[in-house]
Amino acid sequence: MNKEEMQNLIKELIEKTTVNVSKISVDEDKPSSFKSNGDKTVWFSVEVSQPHYFWERGGEALSAINHIARRMIETKNPSSLEQGEKQEGLGILIDINGFQKKKVESIHAIAHMMAERARYFKSNIEIDPMTAFERRIVHEFLSDATDIKTESQGEGPSRRVVIKYIGAI
Repeated sequence: MNKEEMQNLIKELIEKTTVNVSKISVDEDKPSSFKSNGDKTVWFSVEVSQPHYFWERGGEALSAINHIARRMIETKNPSSLEQGEKQEGLGILIDINGFQKKKVESIHAIAHMMAERARYFKSNIEIDPMTAFERRIVHEFLSDATDIKTESQGEGPSRRVVIKYIGAI
């Protein structure tokens, strides 16, 4: 499935929620943590007239739209599933009126602050529980640091990132 077909599918999906889409495009200016590590996630920037429907409750509806769109694209593109390609790195992310970008920037700020705290106190620092998507952002953002490492700990909704100070190498 090419990007234009994905755009049409996303537009149709969002408009089924009775919210009009004014603009949809492939976003080449995605956050820095998604530009590295060979990430193949395609960001779709969508402009709508009533974004609050998707932003309420911490972006729960936006996460649901992302999940549904991903599943629909997977079913319309069965060749990649038959070949056993890993779908985690190759996916889509829908950003409505810049909500996801702001969220990623906020998580970057938290990760940077907690990494600095781990360095200053030379100890392990736990970040509050996060979703898998948010934890991935933290891991990728701090992946280039040589004096700290990150790992996820806990189960279910209480799973969190622990930033561990390992000293200069």
